[in-house]
Amino acid sequence: MSGRRFMISSRSIQDNHAWLEGDLFSHMVRVLRLGPGASVTLVDEQGAEHRGSIQQVEKERVMVRIAGSVVPGNGEGETPAITICQALPKGEKTDLILQKGTELGVHDFRLFAGCRSVARVREEQHKGKLERWNRITAEAARQCGRRRIPAVSWFPDAERAAGSCDHELRLLLWEGERRQGLKNALEQLPRPASAIVAIGPEGGFDPREVRCFIGHGFLPVSLGKRVLRTETASLAITAILQYIWGNM
Repeated sequence: MSGRRFMISSRSIQDNHAWLEGDLFSHMVRVLRLGPGASVTLVDEQGAEHRGSIQQVEKERVMVRIAGSVVPGNGEGETPAITICQALPKGEKTDLILQKGTELGVHDFRLFAGCRSVARVREEQHKGKLERWNRITAEAARQCGRRRIPAVSWFPDAERAAGSCDHELRLLLWEGERRQGLKNALEQLPRPASAIVAIGPEGGFDPREVRCFIGHGFLPVSLGKRVLRTETASLAITAILQYIWGNM
């Protein structure tokens, strides 16, 4: 049996052994009460599964002996790979987007400070916020059985977020687009190897941001006449693309 699944860093593994500390140690030993001999499956950031059993429990760390590993092929069927480029929303909406987007199969998330974003991340908060956001995707991946953990990255503005993209298909969900609907746009385009979708905050995109994304090759599209909340738009477009491209 493979046992319970845990998300780890590949750096934790050396010579077929994994030393696990901190929150993961506490969860395994103090919460789940796992001890020597318990079967576990460790999944690293590349989606590789390492099956083994707990061999040793110390005061603040646990050692797992790896019996075998399975390296994923084409990213567990996540082709085309979908990236969500999300202007930072307020409150707990970011958590929702990361958690549910991970469940829906998003490849990675690129968060940025939009001109109209209400929420702000100070420079000294960047590291802590990124660590927290990546923990959310790791936990969501564990719960839904994904091998690969979606990475979360941060950009201080739309220009740098747009400039980071090398995706084959680039979409801009813009409430100001009146001619090009998503359905018509996708019918005219071949299935891409990768796609990224830019989504604005609660107040929508600033006109300068729209020009910026278009300048970086993004195609403006609309999801229809209804005005969707930013978190709804993120999850809706992900589900639509996964359905169209055969991943749901």
